[in-house]
Amino acid sequence: MELSGKIHALPKLAKLLIGFFMLTLSFGYFVGLRFIQENTNYTTNGIEEQYIGNEGDEHAAVMKFKKSEKEIISMVHNHVISMSFIFLLLGVILLITSLPAWLKKILIIEPFLSIILTFGGIWLLWSGIIWFKYIVIISGILLTLSFFTSVLLIFQQLLKKSS
Repeated sequence: MELSGKIHALPKLAKLLIGFFMLTLSFGYFVGLRFIQENTNYTTNGIEEQYIGNEGDEHAAVMKFKKSEKEIISMVHNHVISMSFIFLLLGVILLITSLPAWLKKILIIEPFLSIILTFGGIWLLWSGIIWFKYIVIISGILLTLSFFTSVLLIFQQLLKKSS
C-alpha cells in the first residue's frame, strides 16, 4: 500500500485536524523549551545543576539539590513515554507526505534515538557520569531540530495541492 502523497488528497476537515494538532503540539513543545531555559539556561552546567544540584557552590544564585532516584525515574519515564507518542504521531503523518523517502526515514528514526540519548543521558548524568551532559545537550538539540523540521514540512505538505 502506497502512503506517500496521501496527505494532499485528504479532505479539508482532515487537513484542519492535522494542522490544529500541529499548532497545539508546537505550543506545548515551546512551553517545554521555555521550562528547560528557566531551569538550565540552555547550558551544560545548568543541566548538571538541575539534576545533581549545586550544593557545593556558595556563589549560586539559587540553591538546587540533587534529584532523588524517585524523581529521576518519574521524570525519565514520563518524558520517554509522552515523547514517544508525540514522535509516533508525527512519524505517521510524515509517512503520508510526498517528501523524499530518505528525509522521512531521518525524521522518523532520529527523534527516537534522541529521546533515548537525552533521557538516558540525564539518568546517567544523575548517576555520576558527568560528561553525559554534553550528550544530553546535543541530543536535545537534534530532537528539537527534528520536531520543528517535521512540523514545518507537514504544514508545507498540508498546503500543497493534490496533483
